[in-house]
Amino acid sequence: MKQDMLLIDCLQYINWNRELFEEAQQSGLNAIHVTIAYWENIRETLENIGTWNRRFIDHGDLIMPVHHAADILEAKRLDKVGIIFGFQNCSPIEDDVKMVEILHQLGVRVMQLTYNNQSPLATGCYEANDSGITRFGREVIKEMNRVGMIIDMSHSAEYSTLQAIELSERPIAVTHANPTFFHVALRNKSDDVLRAIGESQGMIGFSLYPFHLHNGGDCTRDEFCQMIAKTADMIGVERIGIGSDLCQNWGYDTLEWMRSGRWTTKVDHGEGSAKDLVWPQQPSWFQRSSDIGNIADGLRAIGFSESETARIMGQNWLDFFSASFSPMSN
Repeated sequence: MKQDMLLIDCLQYINWNRELFEEAQQSGLNAIHVTIAYWENIRETLENIGTWNRRFIDHGDLIMPVHHAADILEAKRLDKVGIIFGFQNCSPIEDDVKMVEILHQLGVRVMQLTYNNQSPLATGCYEANDSGITRFGREVIKEMNRVGMIIDMSHSAEYSTLQAIELSERPIAVTHANPTFFHVALRNKSDDVLRAIGESQGMIGFSLYPFHLHNGGDCTRDEFCQMIAKTADMIGVERIGIGSDLCQNWGYDTLEWMRSGRWTTKVDHGEGSAKDLVWPQQPSWFQRSSDIGNIADGLRAIGFSESETARIMGQNWLDFFSASFSPMSN
């Protein structure tokens, strides 16, 4: 059922087709940050952007690109889903800082500095040693700040994340992760990181990916919403949103691609078990885009006001995008 409030999901990775676009549109989602690169190089990323440009033509009655925050409000007015391009790794820019501006011109608005592993820019959360932001990383941060591309540290290690917050002239985001006080996982974020996000006016989007939830796929809606409430008490309700990390319509080979890319010839099982050669099971109350309203209902049920719920479900991301998507003024 559609919600009247603005609804933004700040991370999904879906093998889209018209049926799934229709479901997202009918759910009332006004904007989705979509992953268009994990390990892809620049040529492969341009192919992915081309595929999305064709989708905007073929499904223009349901979706539209988001280049400015105002485009999200226009998508809501037109009853469409605004699509925000993002990278879960820095691989598309390869070794050329100039690619940041070029890709921004093509619509990319979010980029993680690393995806689990050490990258040319920063250290990922799976590495044993965290050396922080590299020389190249410092230059890329400056360029992302300049053009208006959000720095995302969802899969980054602790020191790298804290250093990115310190180095960036604009607030950064963790688009899809949860606090370690809720569930200890390599990608979840410590109290120190949460407080740094709050103090710097950044954003964290809470994830429904089972490996990052208390009790995994058996996590209850109440447990998830209580985690949101505790984080709001720590850093302020204005600094939090939803980044569900919803994955749909993929085979297991895609999960292997996400985890292993080209950096290993073996299968990296991430935080899952080697015997689990399937996608992890989502909580029963959040399995599809059409379940987005269940989160809002859960927030109300534990005592969030209507205005606070509206903030968490989309308004906070809109405010953050309004301050982040445009080039810095000289």
